[in-house]
Formats: sequence, C-alpha cells, structure tokens
Amino acid sequence: MDADLIHKALANPLRREILAWLKTPREAFAASYIDLGHGVPVGAIQQRSGLAQSTVSAHLAALVDSGLLLCTRVGQWTFLARNEALIRAFAAQLHQQL
Repeated sequence: MDADLIHKALANPLRREILAWLKTPREAFAASYIDLGHGVPVGAIQQRSGLAQSTVSAHLAALVDSGLLLCTRVGQWTFLARNEALIRAFAAQLHQQL
C-alpha cells in the first residue's frame, strides 16, 4: 500500500465522489446499473459525472494507480470496483498513525 498515492488520489473531490458512487452502485447508477459481478462499467461512471471522457479517465487512472479501485476487463468492457480490503487497511493505518 502506497499511502502517499492514496492521499493524493483522495485529495480530489471528484475522486472521493466516484468512490462514494461505487460504494452503493445500485443507488448511484440505478437507471443503468446491472450487477455482472465485475463492478461498474467505466462508461456509466463517465456518464454520471457529466465530464469529458478524457477527464474522467485521468481521475479513474489515479484511483486505479493508488489501488483504491480494481479494474477488470471483460471483452471490450472495463469494469471498476472499490478495493474494500485496501480501503479498510488504509483507514486502519490512518487511525493508528493519527
């Protein structure tokens, strides 16, 4: 776990919002979310954000690079899900250190 990368990823409000959406995907993506067991399609996240695809991709890349999101490719689709184990470990480390 790279705590500095995680802090950097969490410094952006949109990235925190994406993590919140992915915490409850059935609610956040109610109109378009079908649980296929892999997470939420990148396109659904981009659509929900209302931002350009390139902007959203950069934010998602920061979350994936930090380990906060897990990326699964199925054919031409890319799905993202929260890395709950890493999030719990980071929160525990933060609690212990501060």
